Amino acid sequence: MEKLNYLALGKGFGVEMEYMIVDKDSLKVLAISDLLLQDVSGDITTDFENGDMAWSNELVLHVLEIKTNGPSPTLKGLSEKFAENVSMANKLLSKHNAILLPSGAHPWMDPLSETKIWPHEYNEVYALYDRIFDCKGHGWSNLQSTHINLPFANDEEFAKLHAAIRLILPIIPALSASTPILDASYCGIKDHRLEYYRLNQKKIPSIAGKVIPERAFSQGDYESLIFEPIRKEMAAYDTDKILSKYFLNSRGAIARFDRMAVEIRIIDTQEAPKMDIAVLELIDAAINYLISLQSDFFERQKAWDENDLSAIFRDVIKDAENTRITNSRYFAEFGFKSESASAVELWKFIIDQTDFQNDAIEVILKEGSLATRILKALENDFSESNLRSVYKKLGQCLAKNESFSLQ
Repeated sequence: MEKLNYLALGKGFGVEMEYMIVDKDSLKVLAISDLLLQDVSGDITTDFENGDMAWSNELVLHVLEIKTNGPSPTLKGLSEKFAENVSMANKLLSKHNAILLPSGAHPWMDPLSETKIWPHEYNEVYALYDRIFDCKGHGWSNLQSTHINLPFANDEEFAKLHAAIRLILPIIPALSASTPILDASYCGIKDHRLEYYRLNQKKIPSIAGKVIPERAFSQGDYESLIFEPIRKEMAAYDTDKILSKYFLNSRGAIARFDRMAVEIRIIDTQEAPKMDIAVLELIDAAINYLISLQSDFFERQKAWDENDLSAIFRDVIKDAENTRITNSRYFAEFGFKSESASAVELWKFIIDQTDFQNDAIEVILKEGSLATRILKALENDFSESNLRSVYKKLGQCLAKNESFSLQ
């Protein structure tokens, strides 16, 4: 993403969506993002600018990122722009008999044997990461996510934004979980990508922390509570100081003071841009709603410990929209009077308190998260042929920018 400097709270959005490249017939991952970027730009490059959109590489060669080329003043209309770039990529990939495939992870990829790290420009960063963490695993090489960057102009705005984001993070997977299947099986976790995300850097605990960020509400707080522990733990591994603190910080939302934005990173890629944008619009509406309550609840919002929020987050990773939340204190921060409710019931309450309008979200509210819909479509048959059949339908949803509905 380009810098969002000098944009005030709520005045811009940076959006990134990641997709895997697969063989059109077998759906086997294809490590050809460099060839795709060469086809579109004329040279192997890390970035291709396409007007107000852009493409870039990721850690592994089978993933392509499509993003806004700098901040967009609104989320409205971005679904169509992302869909146009998906179509453009699919057209170029056709000569390789390949397509882009959505969702947050490939359902049967073997990352130990199929991972290929990006070998070109910027490779020294990826290579160092691979040496430290061994990036041939689901939490590194088999994941696709959607990121949203929300700007702030100063410490005061950062405090408001970060306090609200910390509260909303635990229930985001209720909307966005799309990774129930890894290694061609379901182990009872609907957002398996985030379970790996939560644990895959435990060798250096300060990097991801509890995924929910610490109680940091100024740049100074953030430096001392988050960046400084990362620097200390990484000193023995990154002796040449190659890795940026912004690159290393792997919390579910990271403060980018270099671009004056907070980047939310825990959203699984959905089946089509229209669904990703619907999720982002609802998340943005929820954050704005929490900020609107801060005249009364700001100190309460800031007081939440990351461990308490992480406990809710871990439950939602497992059961997504069906998670039963029994923390009435958490509900109270939204003005929701209940002792026990499902995560989707809380989201419905939030919608009722806001001016959110996007009909695409009804698929999630009525039929469940994409993870739930994938499981229903599979009907407990996790054979590769059945997985291929269902995920080919997801590929068609992406190509047509349509939701995956079972009704």
